[in-house]
Amino acid sequence: MEAKDIDRIIEMAWEDRTPFEAIKFQFNLTEAEVKALMKRELKFSSYVLWRKRVENCATKHLAKRVEGIDRFKSKAQRNITNNKISKRYELTTCGL
Repeated sequence: MEAKDIDRIIEMAWEDRTPFEAIKFQFNLTEAEVKALMKRELKFSSYVLWRKRVENCATKHLAKRVEGIDRFKSKAQRNITNNKISKRYELTTCGL
């Protein structure tokens, strides 16, 4: 896997609105594989912070999402082009 793909997976994993299913769709990595990648690539303290964030965030898992949210991306986000996503960053409600 290329460094740019790893960077993008880490970015998607940190985004509260991006579910693990979107990472699976785009990079064919399961939730367990994403967690292993994050543990390998992040500092331990950052990994622990990320895990706490993911556990408290209902939008990271499609099954936990509020009914009616059926998309992987924000309405303010532009289309995905060559695996690059351009969007505005928003404050989220899933933070610690």
